[in-house]
This record gives sequence, structure tokens and C-alpha cells, in this order.
Amino acid sequence: MMPDPNILRELTSFEMPFGKYKGCKIARLPVSYLEWFERQGFPPSKLGMLLSTMHVIKTNGLEALLKPLLKK
Repeated sequence: MMPDPNILRELTSFEMPFGKYKGCKIARLPVSYLEWFERQGFPPSKLGMLLSTMHVIKTNGLEALLKPLLKK
């Protein structure tokens, strides 16, 4: 199954709306922050889906999927 390109684009454009990394693009969040959310529970929203997706990407070494989108 191919990753949804729209979700990948959102990971590189959607900004964290609160907290220590407010204003940071989801794709640029450190894995430690994503791991913290994974332990605490992702928000039950679109933001939670994006954070969860980014956690899976980073913990599985799949950041190369986002490189072409981060260059734009």
C-alpha cells in the first residue's frame, strides 16, 4: 500500500499548535517528543493522527519519504 501523498504533504506543512514546539512543522519534531505523545496518548483529532503517523515514520527510519516535500 502506498502512503497517502496528501498526508505526507500535511506532515511537512502542518505546524504544532501548542507546547514547547509551537510553530514547528510536524515533520521536524524530534522523535523524543513524538515518543512522549505515544506514551501519554495522541490527541483524538487530526493533529493526533499526524503526530502518530510521524512517530511511525521516524521510529521506522522512513524520513526519506518526506525529503522531496521538505525541499519545496
